[in-house]
Amino acid sequence: MTTTVPAAHEAAAPAPAAAGRRRWIALAVLLTASFMDLVDATIVNIAIPSIQRDTGASFSAVQWVTAGYALAFALGLITGGRLGDIYGRKKLFLLGMGGFTLASALCGFAADPGMLVGARVLQGAMAALMVPQVLAIIHVSFPAGERGKVFGMFGAVIGLGAVCGPLIGALLTEGDLLGLEWRPIFLINLPVGIAGMFLGRRFLTESRATQALRVDLIGTALATVGLLMLLYPLTQGRESGWPLWGFVSMAASPLVLAVFVRYERIRARKDGSPLVELSLFKVRTFAAGAGVQLTFGVVTGLFFLVWTLHMQLGLGWGPLHAGLTGVPFSLACSTAAGMSVQKLVPRFGRAVLQAGALIMLSGALLYVWEAGHYGTALQSWQMAPAMLLMGAGMGLIVAPITDAAISEVPAEHSGSASGIFNTTGQLGMALGLGLSSVAFFGVVGGTGEPGGAGAAAALGPAFVDATTHALWWISGGLVLIFGLLFLLPRRVPAPDAPERTAPADGAEAEQRPVLVS
Repeated sequence: MTTTVPAAHEAAAPAPAAAGRRRWIALAVLLTASFMDLVDATIVNIAIPSIQRDTGASFSAVQWVTAGYALAFALGLITGGRLGDIYGRKKLFLLGMGGFTLASALCGFAADPGMLVGARVLQGAMAALMVPQVLAIIHVSFPAGERGKVFGMFGAVIGLGAVCGPLIGALLTEGDLLGLEWRPIFLINLPVGIAGMFLGRRFLTESRATQALRVDLIGTALATVGLLMLLYPLTQGRESGWPLWGFVSMAASPLVLAVFVRYERIRARKDGSPLVELSLFKVRTFAAGAGVQLTFGVVTGLFFLVWTLHMQLGLGWGPLHAGLTGVPFSLACSTAAGMSVQKLVPRFGRAVLQAGALIMLSGALLYVWEAGHYGTALQSWQMAPAMLLMGAGMGLIVAPITDAAISEVPAEHSGSASGIFNTTGQLGMALGLGLSSVAFFGVVGGTGEPGGAGAAAALGPAFVDATTHALWWISGGLVLIFGLLFLLPRRVPAPDAPERTAPADGAEAEQRPVLVS
């Protein structure tokens, strides 16, 4: 997986800089929080089969375990940043970390799938309060001359979390600590979160924005209702036999979202604090970049779920076997991301991103062939070439896409643009996970509900067929991404986040890899 460079932060009056050792301890707390959030987002997929066996969760519940987190995080991200600007970044960071730790405990002790899904939604909402504060606090705590080093450390931690998450999940799940099976993947957050709150309370410096934008609760509510009217029936419809109410709800979803757009325009004229600055979509490169980000989120959300289920339920591999098989993907992605930002994009511009889409597409098509040719006998070493291609292609896209998309956005809107852009990616992931009902689980059929190891083995060929079917959907998404990339500027600026400033709402611009969920 990849490191990404934050695109924008904030230009509020800086708080008094923490001195010497206190400042670096505070940085360690912030980086630990980012690591914890990213690991928790990536750690779950590898444990899904174990969660399903232990709790009796249906496939739709499994989808909500991952999609619920992504959707809550996406919908709360901009609001979380603004709350920090208004009430204090340290206060919101500690509140978010405390809530995230509590939600992790609820996930770890969940008695049934419903409780687990609810706790995951709470976890995503608390992450939306915690994560946007990280870069804003860094920005006001370190002078400009030190930020390059600090942001380099931030990128390294993000990359480490993306690579380590699946492996940590595999080790904890297969290790079956104290007979808890999958539960330690959440419970591990408790000591980390408690220590983070204690140290954060002592070493973090409080700061606020001098001119913070207001919170748009009505806009958030309209967006939430509109998206749930689409995602809920899309996720639940297959198990319910695709009832009429589901189609009515999905058809009405665009109407609610249209009301949301209308309200946002009114809000922008009234007080200049809409949840989404719609005027940004008049900038062609930003609109195209947002389309790429949304589609990329759908592709990655669908791919990572399908890949995990194919390895464990289709091929019968254990969590550790599956986690180790993903290492070539993660390393290729991280390596390509670093090369794209530092060497390739400054020289070749947009063509690097387009090459990434084509390389990913070639990896997906190779995976289709391998799944069909080898069936349930597919081995890790045979899968490795496809994973190297998909990982490398993903790295070429995910690192430079933000700067490419906002390169023509006016500087005074760069914070809002980055916040909207990252939210779009997380929404895409939630949509991709919901789409798995049609692209993957619909092919597995109704026989694929919870069962023992023997049942899973008998269903292996069905999961292989479903994987092949879903990969064609993924390939179609990559073709669309390749086409949309033509709308971006030929020359893409190299990321320069450490020197870039943003408006007072810049805390909402927290950058997070879209491929993580």
